[in-house]
Amino acid sequence: MQERIFKVLEFNKVKEQLLEHVSSALGRRKAEQLMPSVDFEEVVRWQEETDEAVKVLRIKGNVPLGGIYNIRPHVKRSIIGGMLSPQELTQVASTVHASRQIKRFIDDFDIENEDLSILKTYTDQIIVLADLETTINNAIDDNGEVLDSASETLKSLRNQLRTKENRVREKLESMIRSSNAQKMLSDAIITIRNDRFVIPVKQEYKSHYGGIIHDQSSSGQTLFIEPQAIVQLNNELQGIRVKEQQEIERILIELSSKVAEFSTELETIVDVLAELDFMFAKARYSKRIKASKPKVNNEGRIALFKARHPLIPEDVVVANDISLGKDFSTIVITGPNTGGKTVTIKTVGLCTLMAQSGLQVPALDGSEVAVFDAVYADIGDEQSIEQSLSTFSSHMVNIVDILNKVDFNSLVLFDELGAGTDPQEGAALAISILDTVYKRGARVIATTHYPELKAYGYNREGVINASVEFDIDTLSPTYKLLIGVPGRSNAFEISKRLGLNEEVINTARTYISADSNQVENMIAQLEESRRQAEAEREEANDLLRSAEKLHKDLQKQMVEFYEQKDAMHEKAAEKAEAIIDQAKAEAEKVIRDLRKMRIEKSAEIKEHELIEAKKRLEEATPKIKKTKKPASSKAAHVLKPGDEVKVLSFGQKGILLDKSSDKEWQVQIGILKMKVHVKDLEFINSPKPIETKPVATVKGKDFHVSLELDLRGERYENALHRVEKYIDDALLAAYPRVSIIHGKGTGALRQGVQEYLKNHRAVKKIRFGEAGEGGTGVTVVEFK
Repeated sequence: MQERIFKVLEFNKVKEQLLEHVSSALGRRKAEQLMPSVDFEEVVRWQEETDEAVKVLRIKGNVPLGGIYNIRPHVKRSIIGGMLSPQELTQVASTVHASRQIKRFIDDFDIENEDLSILKTYTDQIIVLADLETTINNAIDDNGEVLDSASETLKSLRNQLRTKENRVREKLESMIRSSNAQKMLSDAIITIRNDRFVIPVKQEYKSHYGGIIHDQSSSGQTLFIEPQAIVQLNNELQGIRVKEQQEIERILIELSSKVAEFSTELETIVDVLAELDFMFAKARYSKRIKASKPKVNNEGRIALFKARHPLIPEDVVVANDISLGKDFSTIVITGPNTGGKTVTIKTVGLCTLMAQSGLQVPALDGSEVAVFDAVYADIGDEQSIEQSLSTFSSHMVNIVDILNKVDFNSLVLFDELGAGTDPQEGAALAISILDTVYKRGARVIATTHYPELKAYGYNREGVINASVEFDIDTLSPTYKLLIGVPGRSNAFEISKRLGLNEEVINTARTYISADSNQVENMIAQLEESRRQAEAEREEANDLLRSAEKLHKDLQKQMVEFYEQKDAMHEKAAEKAEAIIDQAKAEAEKVIRDLRKMRIEKSAEIKEHELIEAKKRLEEATPKIKKTKKPASSKAAHVLKPGDEVKVLSFGQKGILLDKSSDKEWQVQIGILKMKVHVKDLEFINSPKPIETKPVATVKGKDFHVSLELDLRGERYENALHRVEKYIDDALLAAYPRVSIIHGKGTGALRQGVQEYLKNHRAVKKIRFGEAGEGGTGVTVVEFK
């Protein structure tokens, strides 16, 4: 794609915002090199990568990507035998540690619930170099200083060094504490010059201490002298320092050779960390602009829902639905200036470039973008009053270049097509240019002032008019895109509201041709029809919400009824158990008495005593009162689908739908369907047969509850409404288990569905489908 397009559509500003979210120089370099791809498979893979990173950020909030450095130059220098500095070795250890952290983070992630196959593929390439990291950290501290523990030799030399330094300091301190020191020294301190210990001596007393002069003050009054008495000690100290430095170099060379041993693994670690940093930078940017993963196609279809320009502040930008490439391939946006036409076409172009670069787009879930071979744009600052030949010439140079290159797999954006010249000629040129691009099969969005182009969309198949809404009451644009409605000039209405004399306006109307008036009137009627349709849709939505609320209330009442019924059954069972226990106790007492009587009276038991005992046993038997059903001639009726019946336990009338088993029927009571035992049904009457047309059995698809609910392709809100209704139907159908197919996608729909199911009182357990059931694209629900 042309470099000019990135500047015109402000793609470079998007990259600047993306750079704010990288964690290392590795990620920054990849972000700076970001370019849209024209390879469909590559774009799909990039989108999947970004989506996996978004999933991780959504669940974990952050990712351990600190401490990463570009160690490629260090590794290359170690390979050729170079000695790495302590700071460079520390950066190697830090990068190895970071790779180990991110590998463990991804490996420990709950991949049972989230598909992170791409991230796993990257982290599987990381070889854990814990030994190299430990070796470097044991030799060098965080500040880049070589530790005493790096080797026994270094430890011994540094112990010698400290001992010698203490001897030198002791000897010098004895000098500066002497009685003459206050007179001969500028200050009673010990300092260092040229790595040797010295004392500050006044100029006139330099011969008293002898030794070597290393420096003097700016005034020349003080000399920094190494007294003769400590010259030998300083020489010994310097010799130890040389040995220390040699040992440090030996240690650094040894560590550098270890880095060279693992050069291949380290280069792989750097490459993987660069990819991961870049992926999570895109994910953080997606979160910042509230973007979503778009569906990607190579068929030229664009469908953006509530799309926003990513560079306009969230509290200012207006979201629009924009579609192109399915029912029509060209959109002509007409209307006055400052209405938002340019922002609209820039939004489409920028979202396309972002999607083809692996970035998510600032639009709702379910949005779709196409992979184009090229995006062309002729967009200039046409908001100025000045229009000159140079402006028109500049536009025509761009348009000529576009016409020479455009093909069927191109997206073309024209802003104020034909502007900057005579209106009649400009309109004719605009129509001709649009025809040429349309015949090439490209996808086109063009904005224009010319009223002649309002008729263009009506005269050509695959072309549609659009406009940006203007509020006459407030005399300001709403920036809302109206596809299918051409723009009105609104000049007369605005002038009238601003106080222009109506006679002047009426005179102006006479200068407008009849055709133009008819077009304006038609547009006005379209706008009125649209407003009416929106009002009716809102009213329908209100009714739908009321119906859903009523349905929820009924469901709640049904649940309460069943809970109350279960409680009553439980209470009755407890009461019956108590009565039976009491009867058993009484029976046992009677038996004990009979045995006692038999023993006491030697089996000579009188008849009246047996009769009395039998009566006591009969009295111990619990009596259950049974509700008698009124006898009816209808009781003998053989039930069949379509019969009107009364559900005795509810006291409600219903219609028989279908026989579930030998002893159960499915009954429709209002909007509810339930299974009822045949003993709980009382026949009322049968529907009267119609001679001309036999009554159809109340069966079929409309009354069948499937064991699966497919939500793929649904909008988030609609999907949750469908889940709510489906769960109610499944409960009434007494299903023990159902499946909800939501697909994998961005995971937002799956998370919403599972959150709803977790909070549902009737749901016992939810899980993902097994390998043969659809995996993480399916949630299996088990009821209590």
